[in-house]
Amino acid sequence: MLSKANLSNDALASVIAQSIDCVKLIDVDGNLLWMNPNGLCSMEIDDFGAVEGRGWINLWPEPTRPQIVASLEAAKMGQTARFEAYCPTNRGTPRWWDVSVSSVKDEAGDHAGFLSISRDVTDTRQAREARDIMMAEMRHRLRNTFAISCSLLKSFARGNADREAFAQDMSDRLIALAKAQTLFQDDNQPCQFVALVTSIVKPFDGPHCKVDLQIPDDMLVSRSAADEMALVLGELAVNSGKHGAMAHGGAITIDASPLPEKIHVVWSERSSARVLARERDGGQGLKLIERILASRLGQLTVDWREDGLVVTAVLKADSV
Repeated sequence: MLSKANLSNDALASVIAQSIDCVKLIDVDGNLLWMNPNGLCSMEIDDFGAVEGRGWINLWPEPTRPQIVASLEAAKMGQTARFEAYCPTNRGTPRWWDVSVSSVKDEAGDHAGFLSISRDVTDTRQAREARDIMMAEMRHRLRNTFAISCSLLKSFARGNADREAFAQDMSDRLIALAKAQTLFQDDNQPCQFVALVTSIVKPFDGPHCKVDLQIPDDMLVSRSAADEMALVLGELAVNSGKHGAMAHGGAITIDASPLPEKIHVVWSERSSARVLARERDGGQGLKLIERILASRLGQLTVDWREDGLVVTAVLKADSV
């Protein structure tokens, strides 16, 4: 029976030898000193003598070797390095490995070599790649669905001015949603907010209307929050394209910052007051934005100015 009393050095060495992972001891020069039996099996090495004393880096493909060098340097500095990389077995079988590298100290506490533990994650990697392929296919089909919906709307509305205007508005909103959807690998992963905003408004950026984004690169939003903000920003872009700076010249600044449990976005637009005044009484677009934000316990304020307007949108943020 295993107990604390019999955890001798020999017993601990036996435990390491039985690990299902590939455990390696490497000297200070990066040469292999020892590999556990299961590691030899997973690497398909019949005789450790064939690799004993060889540089560990030489067992890896050329493109991966900079990672090996970096991990040894980090371990030498007292850090634990971890990375995922491709390396075929001794017989050429394709494998992906999750690798950790740490320093081994001698009795005096000085650096004496390295301990590397590699776990075969090939199945996980292949499953991830299959998922990514499936998600890419779904995003492609989703874009096609949005495009078909827009085409149908415009087709049925053709010949009626009021319906054509409605169809164009709905198409613009569907396109904004489609752009938001394509930024996500899956439902559980957030996306960079700056990437979302860029995909929606940058197509309107031109010499007659400069769009300046002041958004932290590390600001993340959940999928549901991105859907709502895509509609809000898409609506503002559409309105600007009809009545404001994007249509008649000017400048737009979009400033965003994460607040506790909230997303705070400010759309500042400078253009002709005469043009922007058309929306002062609140068009359908602004009313739609208010409804969108209200559905997520958010707020919208519009400050009309002589040379433009400032729209502040506050949205409840999901945890990311």
